[in-house]
Amino acid sequence: MKVLFWGTRGSLPAAAETLDLRQKIIDGIAAGRKGEFPDCSDTPNGTEMARCGFYGTNTSCVEIAGGDECVVCDAGSGIQDLSRRTMADSDGKGLAFNIFLSHPHWDHIQGFPFFMPRYIAGNTIRIYGGHPGLEAVFAYQQAWSNIVLPDRADITFEALEPGRSYDIAGFSVRMIPQNHPGGSYGYRFERNGKAIVYSTDCEHVPPVPDDYPFLDFFRNADLLIIDAQYSAGDAFGTKENWGHSSNTVVSELGAQTGVKRLCMFHNEPTVNDAGLDKFLYDTRRYLKIAEPESTMQIDLAYDGLEIDVG
Repeated sequence: MKVLFWGTRGSLPAAAETLDLRQKIIDGIAAGRKGEFPDCSDTPNGTEMARCGFYGTNTSCVEIAGGDECVVCDAGSGIQDLSRRTMADSDGKGLAFNIFLSHPHWDHIQGFPFFMPRYIAGNTIRIYGGHPGLEAVFAYQQAWSNIVLPDRADITFEALEPGRSYDIAGFSVRMIPQNHPGGSYGYRFERNGKAIVYSTDCEHVPPVPDDYPFLDFFRNADLLIIDAQYSAGDAFGTKENWGHSSNTVVSELGAQTGVKRLCMFHNEPTVNDAGLDKFLYDTRRYLKIAEPESTMQIDLAYDGLEIDVG
């Protein structure tokens, strides 16, 4: 299985100034004059994105490849880039997509009007979620999105129930309700003995009790993609009860449940690449102090990241 990150920002797409393009060019020219070129060979596992690339601007969209059909988590602005890749690699016809929606907040559905396979006859798009009335949400979006193209693909909606296991697109799928304004849902995908968890827009508040349902849901995941939009100072201060978690609490949860690789997700849109580099560095340092025996790998998601999971 392979996980492809098409959109990794939270709340809204990051502004161009967040990418620090001007400063990156200045720093690159200055380094070149001194003959000091950064070693980018270990990115994404290193903390050099401020000099070696960009964390990106798109909102939530993650593809899980390796099943029987295309599996997508959320339809933020990143799904437009997924659409462009799909159309470039095929004639765009006879395709099947399975979209698992965490919740219908705007940053998680705003890319769907620009998902080109929906406008091609013969394609199949199934949208799964736990919220009632999802079909009405998407109908409202289409009616007021100023997109005049009519849908030609076969688009269906299916409500899933927490606690049940479903066989979808070659994966065993489970869903869990999450702590977020208006509610959200996380998903666990299992195939051939490997497990990938997608859990964004969820606020975890320590200390967690022994019967905390996420302990079982995360248990021994090969990859945990998890909302870590805030620092601990923000999560337990001005942004408490905003529905997002901190880097410290998610790293503790991952280590406690035996997660092999944790990928922080839903990046704060106002923090630039240098700030996100420091965020990742600080999280790794924190894990060594809080859980010195843990071997869990920690990454910070960025648009274009690909992770192989067995």
